[in-house]
Amino acid sequence: MPPESPAIANLAAKAPSAAELCGFLVLDKPAGLTSHGCVAQVRRAYGLKRVGHGGTLDPAVTGVLPIALGGATRLLPYLTGDKRYRGVVRLGLRTSSDDLSGEELEERPVPPLLLEELETALAPFRGTIQQRPPNVSAVHVDGERAYLRARRGEELDLAHKSVTISELHLLGWDPQRAELELEVACTAGTYIRSLARDLGEALGCGGCLAQLRRTEALGFDLEQSEPLERLQQTPPPELLDPLVVLRHLERRQLEGEAELASWRCGRSLEAGLALPDGTAVVVVGPDGSLAGMAQAQAGGRLQPKLVLQANG
Repeated sequence: MPPESPAIANLAAKAPSAAELCGFLVLDKPAGLTSHGCVAQVRRAYGLKRVGHGGTLDPAVTGVLPIALGGATRLLPYLTGDKRYRGVVRLGLRTSSDDLSGEELEERPVPPLLLEELETALAPFRGTIQQRPPNVSAVHVDGERAYLRARRGEELDLAHKSVTISELHLLGWDPQRAELELEVACTAGTYIRSLARDLGEALGCGGCLAQLRRTEALGFDLEQSEPLERLQQTPPPELLDPLVVLRHLERRQLEGEAELASWRCGRSLEAGLALPDGTAVVVVGPDGSLAGMAQAQAGGRLQPKLVLQANG
């Protein structure tokens, strides 16, 4: 990878206008608020309509919620998708939503369990597995969200899908409360509620998710996060520079105003280095600022995929 161009660590430090804002904010989402509600508060704080989030969190779930502002909303697909959670599973209880927010379906006695038995039960959930989403979820069923059908009382049999749980650690076991604490690293689309449900079934007593906190998402972690209350202060939190966020990708710097003008017209570029077809490349202007994104093609060319400040 070519050396990283000098980049301003924070775009907001330059106090740009709302129309010029382009960066990322990481919120530590509190319980009781939807991801959409967080986006609405960010819009008000920055006076900007163009705001999006990466990875929806259920209202009861807390933790890392990446927010993109301005032109950065078009960069979300280029961020790494793996996520990490800490959660508490309650055994002996089944609910309609596979967490404590749903209707209680059944209570069962929890057998005496040793840590070794819990570890044995967790082993089949590591790696690539087939997982059935919760009935109360955003999965589409015949063009409609599953949770809408579930709330009407419809019987659902959602299709299983392939997900990967790269890490699954047992952090603690409280036999009096019948609760175990887990740390999970997984691909996007993995439901921790489904993991809690299926683990309970594997143990013969049922289970549901009692508590969940996301600690990493799209390359961001809790150390980078801001509490929601920080949005009420003036000025609001500074934004993370997209060039810093995209540092994991290859980079091509434009040479001079002529090449910059050609780029802004949407013309392809010489890659300047050997790259596999389809490789995402960050394109940087002569001044070191983000100019857009390109994709490597056969013949050593870079095809524009996102052009900032495009001409025409």
